[in-house]
Amino acid sequence: MQLKLSSPKIWLATCAVDFRKSIDGLLEIVHANFSRDAKDSIFIFYSRNKKKIKILAWHGNGFILIYKRLEQGRFTTPQKDDTLFAVDEKQLSWLLAGLDWHSMSHWRELEFNDCY
Repeated sequence: MQLKLSSPKIWLATCAVDFRKSIDGLLEIVHANFSRDAKDSIFIFYSRNKKKIKILAWHGNGFILIYKRLEQGRFTTPQKDDTLFAVDEKQLSWLLAGLDWHSMSHWRELEFNDCY
């Protein structure tokens, strides 16, 4: 079975959260701090030391929580406080890989002309 998540919006919380929180605790943050319906978006939260992230998403008939811990390095997060930062699917993929997705987002794609 393949897990396929999709959402029109992916949000990264820009302040660290208490990682003892599970689905209900993170839902409370989404409703109270961000005034959003958690079923409409994917939400990413990170720990104080930035070595762990949790992803909260709606999947058909209930919420799921994905947890990732880096064995080396830290996740890159924006330098804003108490808000949400929109990311796209490519940035989320880079984030999950532990890459500096924020810097990579500013790179331009190279274009090549086919001339022989």
